[in-house]
Amino acid sequence: TGVVWSKSVQLVIAILVFLLFPILHGILTSVMTFYMGNDSRKETDMALTTGIGIYTSSETLREEAEQLADKLDLPLLQAEPPKKSRGLLLRLEDDGLSLTDGNLFMKGDLTSMLPRLKQNNLNRELLVKAAKKNGEAPLAVDATAGMGEDALLLAASGFRVLLFEYDPVIAALLADSLKRASEDEQLSPVVSRMTLISGDSIHGMQQLSERPAVILLDPMFPKRQKSGLIKKKFQLLQQLESPCSSEDELFGAAIAAAPGKIIVKRPAKGPFLSGKKPSYSLKGSAIRYDCYVYSGA
Repeated sequence: TGVVWSKSVQLVIAILVFLLFPILHGILTSVMTFYMGNDSRKETDMALTTGIGIYTSSETLREEAEQLADKLDLPLLQAEPPKKSRGLLLRLEDDGLSLTDGNLFMKGDLTSMLPRLKQNNLNRELLVKAAKKNGEAPLAVDATAGMGEDALLLAASGFRVLLFEYDPVIAALLADSLKRASEDEQLSPVVSRMTLISGDSIHGMQQLSERPAVILLDPMFPKRQKSGLIKKKFQLLQQLESPCSSEDELFGAAIAAAPGKIIVKRPAKGPFLSGKKPSYSLKGSAIRYDCYVYSGA
């Protein structure tokens, strides 16, 4: 009787397992999906809080955002992160590409430079005075392009300008700004003389096929400078790119390119770049242009 009872219990258990297995499997799958989904979302959030993410709210720009994420090797976020996120966010929308940390916001806007490009104003620009264009469309190299404002002044004064930007995120912001400027009737002729290269200018200056008339160097202001010298938008850029740590190498590459003149943009009371005394300087209230003139300039 005991043996029969035992076999009966086993049979009942087997039947119950057979009937309940699909239900238990479904529950287990749902639980695993939930936790894996949470882990995935955490990883996406972490990618932003520890670095940079890319986001767009526009479905029409989704493919472009994916291409940008692949190019920059950055995560494409599926949802907009909270404003208090500790990381940086590249946001691609219909009005362009912007950078934000949740508090500060910046987007390249070369149209804001239009008043400075009027001839009377342009001729008073210290950089234009320092460059002193001679000849028909000479070549200028902006070895530290940033957001391209200085290069725009040079292009407006008649130079062909080759821009180098080492940081790929800043280069992407600048490329977007130049693209939008090229669609502006007033800026288009100026921007057509500007060519952007995303990469290291130290290497790039070694590959030049033409002797430049001018090379502009604008290493970021040292962080020890008072924040009043640095516009808020450039505080965002400094989260990406530190002040120049290879001044000697940068200056050496510029000299090796055999330009007619090297112009270095510095804080008004800052030290000479790489400790080298210039031929002369043009000084404004906040900045100074140190000019190094070489034979044939």
